[in-house]
Amino acid sequence: MDNNGIYLKEMGRKIKEARKAKNLSYPKLSQLTGIDMSNLWFIEQGRRNVHLLTLKSIADKLEVDVKHFL
Repeated sequence: MDNNGIYLKEMGRKIKEARKAKNLSYPKLSQLTGIDMSNLWFIEQGRRNVHLLTLKSIADKLEVDVKHFL
């Protein structure tokens, strides 16, 4: 795995951790952010590169600074 893959996996782990800390399911976070549930899953698995505005939307709904995921 290259450095980019490692970075995406770590970011996804942080997103998943923050989602679980807020007791939010994929469907609920999907509803709050307008991001497709399968897309959220791929992001949390580190399998999808995330657009900055998508990451900001997730951070806002999880009530964390976007820098927490970087």
